[in-house]
Amino acid sequence: MSKIFSRIAGYFSSRTLVGMDKAGNRYFARKEGIDGIMKEKRWVVFKGEQDPTCIPVEWICWLNGQRKIAPTPEEMVELEARRERVKLNVARLKEEEEKKLKEGSIRKSMSSGKVGVPDLGSFIRQFPSSAEGDKVEETSDKTESLRQTKERPKEEEEKLVPESTEPTGSGASFKPGTWQPPT
Repeated sequence: MSKIFSRIAGYFSSRTLVGMDKAGNRYFARKEGIDGIMKEKRWVVFKGEQDPTCIPVEWICWLNGQRKIAPTPEEMVELEARRERVKLNVARLKEEEEKKLKEGSIRKSMSSGKVGVPDLGSFIRQFPSSAEGDKVEETSDKTESLRQTKERPKEEEEKLVPESTEPTGSGASFKPGTWQPPT
């Protein structure tokens, strides 16, 4: 019982006020010997309602022992000013992104075609196919339309082929089969 009483009395007699934060919370420290080792106990006395979410990050680090020295009032003012600058910069960046999106949508509506997306078809046409050999063909809109009409019957033929029970193809041409339970 005397240990409990001495410990409670120790909290009030040997505590030292280390600092206060903007909300009025007071931070204390006390050195005590546990098993012959001197340890520093740190705690906070809240002003008003006990809300740990209102403790600044710097004080949390000090309470957890991540900081050896408690934050000074000058440091707290400097960090608060830095946080305000960061908030303003974030607001500016959001405004700039919104402007770019608006300008981009205006440009997109004026242009005919995709904006910012590479045309894979025109890129592939630069290279010879296996039937053409080494000759590189520069296609125009007419040859492109002819090429598309030639490819259409093949696609229609593939649609006419009945689905098999086994999967076929791989990659883009993959077609799953139909699963039947074993009988």
